[in-house]
Amino acid sequence: MRFGYARVSTQDQNLDLQKDELLKWGCNQILEEKLSGKNRDRPELEKLIEMLREGDFIIVWKLDRLGRSLKDLIEIVGEIQNKGANFISTQDGINTQSATGRFTFNIFASLAEFEREIIRERTLAGLTAARARGRMGGRPKGISFKQMRLAQSALLLYENGDKNVKEIGEQLGLSRATCYRYIELAKDQKQKAGRGIL
Repeated sequence: MRFGYARVSTQDQNLDLQKDELLKWGCNQILEEKLSGKNRDRPELEKLIEMLREGDFIIVWKLDRLGRSLKDLIEIVGEIQNKGANFISTQDGINTQSATGRFTFNIFASLAEFEREIIRERTLAGLTAARARGRMGGRPKGISFKQMRLAQSALLLYENGDKNVKEIGEQLGLSRATCYRYIELAKDQKQKAGRGIL
């Protein structure tokens, strides 16, 4: 049996993109979750792993839908494999049914965690440098600290030039419109910090 698992981090995000992809991959049943990947209590995922039988598949859209850290991913995929089941990440080209797929999973999981750490380090380094110059940044009114961090991450990815806005939005779990808005907010905040307004 092919089970799909779709997850978004917040209640206002949409699962349709993931579900459409999972249906293309022939999923007989799709379990949905609207919880942060950092939240270890994921009842639908736990229920799904409990239901697994030998030869079954769990299919996700991307690795970060299953877990947000390398340790978490390895533990979850380990649980899947202990049941004699397999794991597929459609966007990352990973299928643990083969030795090559298992090897690829470990490489991709490591790279995904590395990329998140780089973004985090750059954001923190930028904030530290601004503080050293006497600029205490702040978030715009009406936007949470978490949203401002997402906006800063989106701007960093955008300025790197490796990904387009659609890809950045997919990576960060944002719609294209929200991603554009966040990038503009982060640009505006960066410019104000540069002029010593913040």
